[in-house]
Amino acid sequence: MKRLQYTKILVPVDGSKFAEKALLHACELAKNYHSEVTLIYVVDKSYTISFLDKKEYLSMVRKFADKIIKKSLSLTVQNGIDAKHLIKEGNVADEIIKFAKKDNTNLIVMGSRGLGKTLRLFLGSISNKLVNNSPCSVLIIKN
Repeated sequence: MKRLQYTKILVPVDGSKFAEKALLHACELAKNYHSEVTLIYVVDKSYTISFLDKKEYLSMVRKFADKIIKKSLSLTVQNGIDAKHLIKEGNVADEIIKFAKKDNTNLIVMGSRGLGKTLRLFLGSISNKLVNNSPCSVLIIKN
């Protein structure tokens, strides 16, 4: 039987408790497999808030992304992992998939959001899109 090789682990972060649990799980996996960890935050450009113009909205979201990346990097360091990071802009699932292909990622570790059945039916979930379209295995950490 072939041994699993998770040399590159990609962790989408968004500031949620689910993403934090996934990051902690990814740190443990990285220790066990001697893996490289990359954190990714995707600024979703499809949402806007009506009372903000798009430029102001994107500026606020970019600042939030920086804050989340810094917090996530701190968590990886606390767990003995030296992670890389990047911030992308666009459709969340598409950008994660694009990067995973480009970087030859072996495993995506992400948190579950727990959308309700009705909302998931209309919008779909990022985790569902990744599971169905990812170039590699996807591990979804539930609460």
